[in-house]
This record gives sequence, C-alpha cells and structure tokens, in this order.
Amino acid sequence: MAPTEKYLNSSVFLFRIAQPDAPPKPIFGNAAMAAPRLQPDELPFLAVLPESEQVLAVSLLEIRSQISLYSVQRSQLQQDRVPWRRIVGVEDKVREFAVHGDDLYVISAKNAPRFRVLKTSLAKPDLDNASVVVPQGTAVVANIAAAADALYIRLLDGGTNRLLRLPHGTSRTQEIAMPFPGSIRMAYAEVTRPGVLLEIAGWTRARGYYSYDPAQARLTRLDLQPPGPFDAPDRLVVQMVKVTSHDGVLVPLTIVRQQGVALDASNPAILAGYGAYGFSFEPYFDPRWLAWLERGGIYAVAHVRGGGEYGEDWHQGGFQKTKPNTWKDLIACAGYLIAQRYTRPERLGLLGGSAGGILVGRAMTERPDLFAAVVANVGALDMIRMEITPAGPGNVDEFGSVKTEAGFAALLAMSTYHHLQDQVRYPGVMLVHGVNDPRVPVWASAKTAARLQATTTSGRPVLLRLDYQAGHGIGSSAPQRRSEFADTLAFMLWQFGDLN
Repeated sequence: MAPTEKYLNSSVFLFRIAQPDAPPKPIFGNAAMAAPRLQPDELPFLAVLPESEQVLAVSLLEIRSQISLYSVQRSQLQQDRVPWRRIVGVEDKVREFAVHGDDLYVISAKNAPRFRVLKTSLAKPDLDNASVVVPQGTAVVANIAAAADALYIRLLDGGTNRLLRLPHGTSRTQEIAMPFPGSIRMAYAEVTRPGVLLEIAGWTRARGYYSYDPAQARLTRLDLQPPGPFDAPDRLVVQMVKVTSHDGVLVPLTIVRQQGVALDASNPAILAGYGAYGFSFEPYFDPRWLAWLERGGIYAVAHVRGGGEYGEDWHQGGFQKTKPNTWKDLIACAGYLIAQRYTRPERLGLLGGSAGGILVGRAMTERPDLFAAVVANVGALDMIRMEITPAGPGNVDEFGSVKTEAGFAALLAMSTYHHLQDQVRYPGVMLVHGVNDPRVPVWASAKTAARLQATTTSGRPVLLRLDYQAGHGIGSSAPQRRSEFADTLAFMLWQFGDLN
C-alpha cells in the first residue's frame, strides 16, 4: 500500500459479540457496496436511531465538513448486501443532521453560505422541497440537536455563540439567554427526554455544564464539575474589535488582558490564530494562561479568513488561491496591537499549530520585522510535499493539488519553507513536533528548522522541540501538554528579554 492510501477507502463492519469467531461483515462503504461508491477519502459510520426502525449511514468528507446520508430498515442489516438508499448527497452541502420521529432536520449551505436548517420526511425525504425551519441570517448556523420537546440550534455570531429553541410542531424560534457571552457545546440531547445539556465557556471563564429545563424555561449550572479557584478570575478584561485588513475587510480580533495593564507598548503579547477548514476559534479559557496574564501579558486571537466565524464565505476567503488573506489578516491584527500600544514588535510573538503553521509561518516570512518570536506546533510548513504524505490526499480539497497549475501556485504561495530567504533577520523560532505525528510529518518542522538556521542573520535562536512519545497532540497526556505550554511561554519571554 502506498503511504498516501493509508487513510483511504474506509468501511463499516458488523461484529457480533456473541460470535467472536465469526468474521466481521462489511455493511457500509466500498468493501460492502457495489453502488453507490463512496469517494476514497469519505469516512463512513452508522447512526442507530432510538425509537425508529431506520438506520442511517453517514459518509463524511471531513475536510469539507459535508456529509451524505443513506437509510435502510434495521432488519435489512442482516442481508448479504445491505440495500442502502441515498437520501442526502454531497450536492446538498449538508454538514449535520438530527432526527425526531419522522422529521429529518439538516444544516445545509446550499444557496446559504451562513447555513440554514431544512426539514423533510425521514420516510420520504425530498430536500429539494424541504421546509426551511431556520432561514439563513446574519449569524452562522453551527449545530443542531433534537430533544423530546424541541430542536435546539447553536448559532455562531462573529466569535460568540447563541442558542435557539424551536418547539416541535411550531415555526417560531425562541432564544435562550446565556449566563455570559461565550461558546456553547450541546453535550447531550435525547429525543426521549426534554431539554438539553450544555457546556459553556468564555474567554475568561472555564467551561462548565448547564442543564436547560424547558418546563421552567430555566438554565441551571450543574455540579458535575464544580468551579475551581482559578476558573473565573475577576480581574481579566476581554475586548473584541474589528481590524481593517489589507483589502479593506474587517477582521475580528479578541484581546484578553488583566485590568489596569497600561497601553504603553511595553507589554509582552502573544497573537494566536488558525484560519483553515472553516474552523472557528471560539471562546475558551485555560487557567494555565493566568501565568501569562498575571504578569501583564496580552493574549490575542485573530479570527482570520479561512475560518468559519462568518460562514462559508469567510472560509472561502482564505482557501487555496485566496489563502494569502489568512496571514495578511494576521499581519493586520499585529499592526493593530502595535498601533494601539498594546505591545511593540520586540515584545510580540506568534502562536499557531497544524494548519495554523501556514498562518504564523507565512506572516513571519512576509513581515519578519513585526515579531520577536514565533512558535509553530506540528506546523504544516512545507505545503508542496504535503500531498505525498498519508494525510495529503484528504487535504487537497482545502489547499489544492500540485497536479494542477493553479493548485501548485496556491500551495507554493502558502509554503513557509519555500519563502525563507538568505540573509534575513528572522525572529526567534521554536518549532514543536511530535515525532509520531500521523497528520503532519515531523520532517516538515525538521527541514524548516534547518533552513532557518542557515538563512537567519538575526542571531536569535531556532529551536526544534521534539517529543518522541507524542504525535499531533490529540493523544498527549496532561504532563506533556503542561510541559509544552511552559516551554512556549518561556521561549516567548526569553525572546522578549524577560529573563526573570
């Protein structure tokens, strides 16, 4: 098998616990179906619906965040060839679904770049003539969940979240007030029970669990995870501003700092971002950041194009040939922090990981004078060669392919390694990588570190921090994460001249 085929052509198998010696039976995917065939990079799984004789198969195009849906009667899973019927296709641009009785709800981007919620019959689905239960609005429809009483809808409104409730059988939504502005995760909803369990977090509040009771119209914090002594510090300030980018587009910038911090350009500042896959950088507080904020540090997040803060249009604005907007947005946000005297170039660092390595790497190569330090964690730094890696084929939709002229040009433009120039005063750089990374190979950081060491004339360090017991970071232990975070802050302060 070629390395690029490692994660392709997945299938779902039925394994009977009571028959451990029987071979697993393929029931969905290309190993089980002659037609319709799935694309090689689609990820299949099953959704067994409570209170229903129907079973849904889901095929996910992860990079696009789009799904196809197939249905079958539960009893038909026993047949040699399961007769799956496709009810939602890629052309419908569906990202999520929920089921209540015979009602099939989907979030669709078709003719709606900020998404809308459609309803059709599960028994006789017809999306072309589906009811629009939540039309496209100024906010992005992010998630849905069905409970016994209602459909719950999470909206993303430029970085913060809102929650709507649509009682079954009605057409008017109700907004549920949140205890503070922040992010919402619908942790649990069940069609046999009313209400919804939420996980809510803010930029200065650690996540907590809340239960919504529709009978009382009340949101109550639960004691599943009691607040810790550092989960809601009262001396932190959050500012959300809009920064004008190179082409006039307004880019959201979140700034977190302690009360009383003087805007005299002396503060150490870290500017973070991501900007890919339509992923939104939403409010989240990690108490470890207090070590930075309590010493007068600034923590800022640039919600650059390529993310999903304003829907699919925002994503497409930092996508393939438009990818330069991501790092130009970041540069504009850095310029704002400097112009408003939050910090100055000698006290400003960049932080990004994975596809965020494109963001911080290219901002560094384009404006090395703006930053004193850059930390890229498992960064995608050589985009020309990414397509030949195991995770490469699945990322072609997002970044482009070297097999086409337009794709090669887009990839070259976003490749940090290929934009490193001789005799340039680059900032201090620390490239962090898990040696066992299955998504971004460690050689991407290794070769970039070597090239930086050969080209920079600033005298600042170029470090390669490798963890031989780590990968892309998803499975890292708490001690590993703490150690990496401490090294990141220490490196930033070192480059800023804070040696105490």
